[in-house]
Amino acid sequence: MTTKTQQIRIEDYDYSLPDERIAKFPLSKRDESKLLLYRDGTVGESVFKHLTDYLPKGSLMVFNNTRVIQARLLFQKETGARIEIFCLEPVEPHDYALVFQQTERCSWTCLVGNLKKWKEGLLSKDVTIDGETVTLKAEKKQTCGDSHLIEFTWDHPSYTFADILDAAGVLPIPPYLHRETEKSDLQTYQTVYSKIKGSVAAPTAGLHFTPEVLADLDAKGFGREELTLHVGAGTFKPVKSETIEGHEMHTEFISVRRSSIERIKNNLGKIIAVGTTSVRTLESLYYIGVTLASNPNATAGELVVGQWMPYEEENNRLTPTEALQNILNYLDKHQANKLVTATQIIIAPGYTFKIVRGIVTNFHQPKSTLLLLISAFVKGDWKNIYDYALASDFRFLSYGDSSLLL
Repeated sequence: MTTKTQQIRIEDYDYSLPDERIAKFPLSKRDESKLLLYRDGTVGESVFKHLTDYLPKGSLMVFNNTRVIQARLLFQKETGARIEIFCLEPVEPHDYALVFQQTERCSWTCLVGNLKKWKEGLLSKDVTIDGETVTLKAEKKQTCGDSHLIEFTWDHPSYTFADILDAAGVLPIPPYLHRETEKSDLQTYQTVYSKIKGSVAAPTAGLHFTPEVLADLDAKGFGREELTLHVGAGTFKPVKSETIEGHEMHTEFISVRRSSIERIKNNLGKIIAVGTTSVRTLESLYYIGVTLASNPNATAGELVVGQWMPYEEENNRLTPTEALQNILNYLDKHQANKLVTATQIIIAPGYTFKIVRGIVTNFHQPKSTLLLLISAFVKGDWKNIYDYALASDFRFLSYGDSSLLL
């Protein structure tokens, strides 16, 4: 299968981003950030705290409630060499909720920094939790591409892996900030509504929301719904191939409650996604419904949305209502109150949006898959938006300013 989308040249999605335009730290008050407004080719601006003045009447806002974990663990060998292990996703047990509850051992797919200094053997470090010393050990089990299967064990059964990461892990802020994680990041790099641990990067569009803005949404009658997509390190992976056909999207874990799917189905035409992660989850729901149309007994593994699935004509014949109803029927049949699977979806020009009608999002890196998603949504008009933001002193990337695209 070769589609026009696969032939997109990534160099057509480049722009000049001077380092001083990248926000290294957030504003002291999150909702004082600038808000770019885009609708039908017209660009304007406001302040984020006034977001509700610009939302279409009856909008349902959908938030990603993932929480960033302190996924970087630093070990020092007796030789003095420092090895960094970056936890990407759980392997044993494979479930995020379960892996954080483990009390003696667990294994993760990880990236390893300074790998050449760690040929074999166990790494070990002492961790202090509530005044008690716990010895954490890491063993490299196997290698798969540029990642490694690492087994962690610790000698204190009353502490969970979540306790270990909270005590010993370092929050992984984006590499393009070119600085070390600071104590303030523990707070500022989480959304105020984050709940479910599992991301290695924040869903940054949500960083602008404050309790006041959320209260304003409620007071003005806008709906709020949550879902979970755990953001992987692949979100920062640059597109290195000339055309996007050669770029492999990372797989990301998603979890959506049955009640949320029902509410989304009942509000089609009014869905505003907070962040590209919410967009990917919402649009993946449509294709999960498509899979269930032809395979109503699919397993969770068979429901994973493939990267190029949206670009095959036969996968676009259902209405969004039918697709979402298929998921509801499937969950009812399995007496399940939430859908748990994964997605590898790539949203790029040529994609037809099924569920999302508006996006709250930050400004993304040049030549990134996130910029492709924005271009798909604004029908190729991304340059107009980014030229305006650059000319009007907007701050870029994770800690930068925001936009409302309708």
